[in-house]
Amino acid sequence: MLAAPFVRAQSAGWPSRPVTIVVPFPAGGGTDAFARPLFAVMTRNSGKQFVIDNRGGAGGTVGATISSKAAPDGYNFFMGAVHHAIAPAMYPKLEYNLEADFIPVGLISSVPQVIVVNPQRVPVNDLKGFLEYVRKNPAKLNYGSAGNGTSHHLAGELFKLQTKTFITHIPYRGAGPALQDLIAGQVDLMFDGLGSSASHIKGGRIKALAVASDKRAPGFPDVPTSGEGGVPTYQVATWYGLWAPKGTPKELVEAMRAEMQKALQSDELKKTWNGLGTDTPNLYGDAFGRFVSAEIKRWGEVVKKSGATLE
Repeated sequence: MLAAPFVRAQSAGWPSRPVTIVVPFPAGGGTDAFARPLFAVMTRNSGKQFVIDNRGGAGGTVGATISSKAAPDGYNFFMGAVHHAIAPAMYPKLEYNLEADFIPVGLISSVPQVIVVNPQRVPVNDLKGFLEYVRKNPAKLNYGSAGNGTSHHLAGELFKLQTKTFITHIPYRGAGPALQDLIAGQVDLMFDGLGSSASHIKGGRIKALAVASDKRAPGFPDVPTSGEGGVPTYQVATWYGLWAPKGTPKELVEAMRAEMQKALQSDELKKTWNGLGTDTPNLYGDAFGRFVSAEIKRWGEVVKKSGATLE
């Protein structure tokens, strides 16, 4: 009988110490592009520290495994991504279950993927030109990804299926390293989340050919959609969300949700999200959980049809 009053009292004083958020990819990738602004605002709002712990490896599954075993005390959270909806179909022996071992807190962002090329290596200006080029140069081009089994990888395989083209996949340990090699000219292109590519597109270091969406992205009105480029069926979003380990008291999960929602509704983050090519989401709790379950099913079908593997 004392448990509920105790938890309420505990949540009233939360957080009384730093809160750790595991980001399961190396620093500099798309997850970081949303994690750092969000938790900086939450730190400012609360006067308490929300600390990012980058734990990259195995397409984000290393960090997810660590988070699934963290203490469910309201001071450990996990910022996952669409990659984690793909992982069940790619990794047959995961040490965690995204739906069973975590409590969904909310959607942080959902950004259309963008097809970006190194303009020095791929001399095209739009998606139609790119398709002509890749068909005239079969097996010549390669694309970097955040690793085998990530959304970057599957987005590339889906593109190849839908356009009947061949592009060699080069996996990296995270989107950050892949993006740096794209900029440096070590790989030809990426199917990247618009959030991590945004500043490099604006800086002219890489060229955006199309966003994988049925509408142009906020903040990038000059980048055509995949439909405008001749591939209307190609629609892929990179989304990021927050979870708590199973067993975290409901009151503490709700306290985290409230802090997250407050930050996302701030003018500062609305402007930042717009600059990264997305709107402010409004999907929390069980509704977010249902969205994740649907994504797991969708990507499982893509993996099966494409024959994608971790090799």
